[in-house]
Amino acid sequence: MGISVVTFQARWGEKNDNLQRILEYIDHAAKMGSDLIVFPEMSLTGYDDEADVSQKLKMQTRLAETIPGPSTEKVAVAAKKQGIYVMFGMPEAFQGHVYNSLAICAPDGNIFSYRKMHLPLQEPHWATPGDTPLIISTPWGLIGCGICYDSYSFPELIRYYAAKGCRIYINATAFAKSRNPNRARTTLEASVLREDMYIISANLGGVDLFTDFLGGSSIMGPSKIYGEVHYYAGRTFDDPAAAESEMYSAVVDLTLATRSLYVEGENGKAADFRPRQYAKMYEELAENRNKS
Repeated sequence: MGISVVTFQARWGEKNDNLQRILEYIDHAAKMGSDLIVFPEMSLTGYDDEADVSQKLKMQTRLAETIPGPSTEKVAVAAKKQGIYVMFGMPEAFQGHVYNSLAICAPDGNIFSYRKMHLPLQEPHWATPGDTPLIISTPWGLIGCGICYDSYSFPELIRYYAAKGCRIYINATAFAKSRNPNRARTTLEASVLREDMYIISANLGGVDLFTDFLGGSSIMGPSKIYGEVHYYAGRTFDDPAAAESEMYSAVVDLTLATRSLYVEGENGKAADFRPRQYAKMYEELAENRNKS
């Protein structure tokens, strides 16, 4: 599968300008032979929150669109024309709420939305958390979708996708330089090793409104050397040039993602993954939280 990933410096609040640059990257990725291109979290509008602005007047609220909507329809036309899957972050408006979403435009004209399930720091000031994982079916197999905090602090989501048969996980992210790059690198690499799957990570790079983002977009996955992660394209988060605006492309062999999680009672195989037991544990946690 041919894959491109973009370190993208969004121009804060300049939706039309960002959209035009996204469309241009799509054309170039297609010329490189890519079947999929991934952009960072909130790449359509920029990320930063103005703390002293009311929710109704926040940039994210003002520029939010439905999915499908004006911007995704334009991207969908390009995706269909070029025969490529396109994923990019944007604020989504739905039934009076705004979500931090990943828009997915497929070559067949279908448009999907994954709504970020875990919201850190200032995001609850404008966004509503999503509650549903999203798996995209492609000719190369299943792809699971996540956004930033979903990936670094909640391994349950990636494990869910792996158990469902996904060999690729999308991490559209906005990871700042002020955060520890080792945290981002270590957690994603651990997921590659634990789940034996490819992670396509696209990060914002450079200054947004006031936050300086780390960059370090990459295509990482299983190595032929047991216990190691291979970077097929891109830069690590701690690379001195990680924040440079750049598109990275690679052709990956998905047959290297060979491990499968054996679920209880599945095909008569011995279980090493026990969701029924975890369900009991998490139900207990949920009940305790409700009581408190």
